[in-house]
Amino acid sequence: MAITIELPHVGESVVEGIIGKWLKKPGDRVEKYDPLVEVVTDKVTMEVPSPVDGILTRILQEEGATVAMGAPIAEMETEEAEKEIGTIGQLVKGVKPVGPTGGGVEEDIAPPEVEVGVERPRYSPVVRRLAREHGVDLTKVTGTGLGGRISRNDVLHFIEGQRQASVIPTVVSPAPANKATSSPVAAGHDEEEVIPLSPIRRTIAENMVRSTSQIPHAWGMVEADVTNLVRRRESLKEEFLRREGVELSYLSFIIQAVVASLKEHPPLNSVWGGDKIILKKHIGIGIAVATTQGLVVPVIHSADSLSIAELARTLHNLTAKARDGKLTLEEVHGGTFTINNTGALGSILSQPIINFPQAAILTTEAIQRRPVVVDGDAIAIRSIMNLCLSFDHRILDGAEASAFLWSVKGRLEAIEPNGSIY
Repeated sequence: MAITIELPHVGESVVEGIIGKWLKKPGDRVEKYDPLVEVVTDKVTMEVPSPVDGILTRILQEEGATVAMGAPIAEMETEEAEKEIGTIGQLVKGVKPVGPTGGGVEEDIAPPEVEVGVERPRYSPVVRRLAREHGVDLTKVTGTGLGGRISRNDVLHFIEGQRQASVIPTVVSPAPANKATSSPVAAGHDEEEVIPLSPIRRTIAENMVRSTSQIPHAWGMVEADVTNLVRRRESLKEEFLRREGVELSYLSFIIQAVVASLKEHPPLNSVWGGDKIILKKHIGIGIAVATTQGLVVPVIHSADSLSIAELARTLHNLTAKARDGKLTLEEVHGGTFTINNTGALGSILSQPIINFPQAAILTTEAIQRRPVVVDGDAIAIRSIMNLCLSFDHRILDGAEASAFLWSVKGRLEAIEPNGSIY
């Protein structure tokens, strides 16, 4: 019996994926649960397993192709009865079948109305939301997906085309050709190297464009005197490493301060909903992790229920899995606020791009020992760290963003020498 393998639906917010690498080739014998293909989504790289024993007969989507969830990607020949074939979405490691989910951007997931005798195209929730927010007539958008399906990127390109068309170009007369002044690069390609985009690099690029094109970014920064934090960690780190087997990082203390400040300032833990602001009742802290493949953001769920020690253990485990490429979809879903520890790279000041569709992102910069004025006119050497915040100016104004930054700063500066981490 011939069956078609479809790209599994793994969640309402994941509408498409990129075929990263086929792990089997046509003609290969495949056992049930054997991984068939690696797929890169905007959340995580996952392996799609075979739902049956059989032979892979045809690959329908080549590596690098962007495919809608539910679209056919391969064909197999199997002797299993139809009733014995499981749902492939239930076989993906770490991925739950599609169903009601909490959190995320509130989306219109109802199917479009259909008039009798009239066939209307079906659009994904993301495409409908983008069109609604930017006033786009989807009948004017050219779809590049399977069967002419309109993807998120198609809508973004249409919006960008409208924006460019509204700008009157300045006409510049071309200069006459002159071999003596020609650029070496223009003359040939010997000094250029073309690097094809990896699936994860392409996904990162699309997400960054989406964030900067849809979210009006504003930025702020404060200096925090983290001398007490440095001393407290220094006094605990060796014993903690011996007892727990993981490093007690500065970031564990920072996460706890951020979580407490998010509770004090709820609009920072929200998303834009078009005609409303959606406050999140749960707190999922996304941690930006640099890997050899690119930036990934695992999520610490229910971060407000964890002690500093528990945050340190969770942070260590998620970071290790991120760098080994072993994160599950659940471990990258549900983030409500993101922290990027750019200080680990030596940065002292940065302006991060918001992790769409969140309201804000915080960077913690390198700790520097500097002379500062204390106790009136006295000067002392203190450990100083910059806290930088990018925020969605539709949701937050400068006063609210600054109040949050000062709340985080105050908590870090108030760390006690004998405070418990358990």
